[in-house]
Amino acid sequence: MMDGVSTIIEDDVTRRIAARVRELRAERGYSLDALAARSGVSRSAISTIERATASPTAVVLDKLATGLGVPLASLFDAPADRRPPGPIARRADQPEWRDPASGYLRRQLSPPDRSSPIQLVEVEFPPGAAVAYESHQREADVHQQVWVLEGRIDVTVGDDVHELATGDCLAMRLDRPTAFRNPGDAPARYAVVVAALPQPTRRAS
Repeated sequence: MMDGVSTIIEDDVTRRIAARVRELRAERGYSLDALAARSGVSRSAISTIERATASPTAVVLDKLATGLGVPLASLFDAPADRRPPGPIARRADQPEWRDPASGYLRRQLSPPDRSSPIQLVEVEFPPGAAVAYESHQREADVHQQVWVLEGRIDVTVGDDVHELATGDCLAMRLDRPTAFRNPGDAPARYAVVVAALPQPTRRAS
């Protein structure tokens, strides 16, 4: 694996991520070089992701999302021209994606209507797995709550470590580096609620 990207057989979710990154980059008028500079992901890695010839890790996706000014969950949305109408996301239509680095399985629960600032995600975390997100400077004000459905996880936000067991819910703001770890010998399952609010526009002095 090089630069957080591993080559895999192309699948539906890989194609969805590829199309969404291309769409968001085009909307913002960013060149590959510009997005590379904003995200810290190399130009070549972004190019392979956009061609759906490689699967990025969760850490790389988080860097891309930060560079594009959106929450990580937004990269799993269908592009505008493939978004089905309606306020319901049927179970069969909820995309699943496995992080090639940590092995965690992520399921996008929310309907495709992006007029809502709230998104829901379910994660199955293997025993002993860990993932650390370095990004902390974001254009959007992103708030997140983690509700443990089964098992236990440790969540580190900045210098604060939170040990969560089944039923516990942690609220946090994504303005510091964040890490997740499953310290147990059994899989953990948790739900994530993400709300992204635009940063207030600063007036020129």
